[in-house]
Amino acid sequence: MRRLLFAAVTLNLALAPAALRAAGADQVFRIASILSGTFEGSTPGNHLRLDTRSVTIDPAHPFDLFLQVSGQFEKDSVRQQGVIRLEAQGQDIYFTYIPHFDPAVTALSLDVGRFTERELESACSFTLKPKGDGFVGDTLGSTTCALAMRGAIGKWSLELEPGNLRLRNLASGETLRFRQVGRAEK
Repeated sequence: MRRLLFAAVTLNLALAPAALRAAGADQVFRIASILSGTFEGSTPGNHLRLDTRSVTIDPAHPFDLFLQVSGQFEKDSVRQQGVIRLEAQGQDIYFTYIPHFDPAVTALSLDVGRFTERELESACSFTLKPKGDGFVGDTLGSTTCALAMRGAIGKWSLELEPGNLRLRNLASGETLRFRQVGRAEK
């Protein structure tokens, strides 16, 4: 009986990391699905469009996304692009946005997975946790994401749920809401 119990515990311990990896992969897939497509700003003064498409950079990261932001926020014209990398960390997801400062880089560019040293140093990373039907996470604050995302000074919260995305400055309360207007083509 003890041997059977010991075998069962050993098997569970051996399979637990695989189960956690599978759960994490499911979470990465869920976030990639929520983010894939076209979003339009839905708050006053926010006339931005977010286009997020799957991009293959590394087969070990099948859910990398290319993000292009364009339009106008208040009186400023905006055009930014970069790569979102999602990686499982148990039940949480590590979200990294690496900007491409060269506006000629697109999701179809051969250089989509090549970054300059300045782009890599400007990357913005934080952890997303499941919440309700979606996910929520906060940047580290101060200026950690200011170079990657123009104007993102301070600590910001990202909330994702199917059909909606919200960015909020935790100090000022400034909020940018986006609603999904199109799904990414497969």
